[in-house]
Amino acid sequence: MTLIKSISGIRGTIGGGVGENLTPVDAVNYAAAYGTWIKMHRRKEHYKVVVGRDARISGEMIQNLVMQTLVGLGFHVVDVGLSTTPTVEMAVPMEHADGGIILTASHNPRQWNALKLLNPKGEFLSAADGQMVLDIADAMDFEFSEVDDLGRISLNQAYIELHIDEILDLPLVNKEAIEQANFKVVVDGVNSTGGIAIPRLLERLGVHAVKLFCDPTGEFPHNPEPLKEHLTDLSEAVVKERAELGIVVDPDVDRLAFICHDGEMFGEEYTLVACADYILSKKPGKTVSNMSSSRALRDVTRSYNQDYHASAVGEVNVVELMKETNAVIGGEGNGGVIYPELHYGRDALVGVALFLSLLAERRLTARDLRDSYPSYYMSKKKIELTPELDVDGILKTLADRYSKEEFSTVDGLKIDFEDHWVHLRKSNTEPIIRIYSEAGSQAQADEVAMNFIEEIQRLVNI
Repeated sequence: MTLIKSISGIRGTIGGGVGENLTPVDAVNYAAAYGTWIKMHRRKEHYKVVVGRDARISGEMIQNLVMQTLVGLGFHVVDVGLSTTPTVEMAVPMEHADGGIILTASHNPRQWNALKLLNPKGEFLSAADGQMVLDIADAMDFEFSEVDDLGRISLNQAYIELHIDEILDLPLVNKEAIEQANFKVVVDGVNSTGGIAIPRLLERLGVHAVKLFCDPTGEFPHNPEPLKEHLTDLSEAVVKERAELGIVVDPDVDRLAFICHDGEMFGEEYTLVACADYILSKKPGKTVSNMSSSRALRDVTRSYNQDYHASAVGEVNVVELMKETNAVIGGEGNGGVIYPELHYGRDALVGVALFLSLLAERRLTARDLRDSYPSYYMSKKKIELTPELDVDGILKTLADRYSKEEFSTVDGLKIDFEDHWVHLRKSNTEPIIRIYSEAGSQAQADEVAMNFIEEIQRLVNI
């Protein structure tokens, strides 16, 4: 059982002891800290926060605790119910709210949940603001409202449709071409809110959607991280239905992956690459991804004679660099597409609309499109953190060993070799070290990752 407090929010497993897991007490404490932080920065008479959740089983309990805590602080809470992370992000500015909370543990299994915190722009908190919320939670220095000043809760379940309205109004979403293409698509909603949002979007785009695991019960039918080994049912369904495409999202719908008509993965890393290709063909400009993402985005960006930039891992870091460089598109290689014409947040719905626009305009299959891009293969491994692991010391030793190579210590340690790279860093969301590598073949990528794991193990045993 685990509780992880970070600048990204609070994430943990349900049940167990206070301060060790995500218990009701921890949910209340952190919600109160967030509300207190808002009051410190937004001194005004009335406060408003948008709250939504994915469909996981613990969501209703955690949401009620969070909302009633905010009511106790005098907040007006807009309950958007079962929703998606990007939908809540868009609802915050639409409501002219002071912030937002999404109750979701993203790709983590069913026993996990989390509070993701947003600023008044509907974007994730900066590192400094996130740390301030943590400090307030540790101090438990809260001032709750008296009975006549308690807040209230109002329900507004229209925001998924409003989110879709905004996507369909984007100039580069080619609704006519998509409808004329007469696509048939299988959707794996992992029995969460993607099963609500993605079919609605497809219906309004004129796409025939075959639903797979789209009942938002929170009973995930497979590991909810959209990786190849978890998507055999979707692959089989795409082939059986003779569909042009399979679409899968994670439980809160900020990550997106595709299955080609032959049942093979398009490649999660290539979701952003394809969407960027489409945007760059219409509007040249800079692109951004994090340094654990594929080199393919860099290559495609350069093919349009544009500049690519890499940020530290974490959506807030990608967004910050996108704003700094005025990037036309960016995101993360885990299937997270950020299109600033809509909003600064990873958004699987806008990713679907852009990807289908690309396929429809170029009259390509997803397989043909994938084959047109540089071929890189990624290996994603991890090492469980244990007390004897001095991660910072290990990374410094490795940096010294590979000092003749091009390397960066902006976020852990990334080493760029001529034909491959490896990135080692502590996770922000799990008690692990992530080891990502990329090379020209899957075998080489796996070998690189395993070699570094073995090297770390030898260092620990010295």
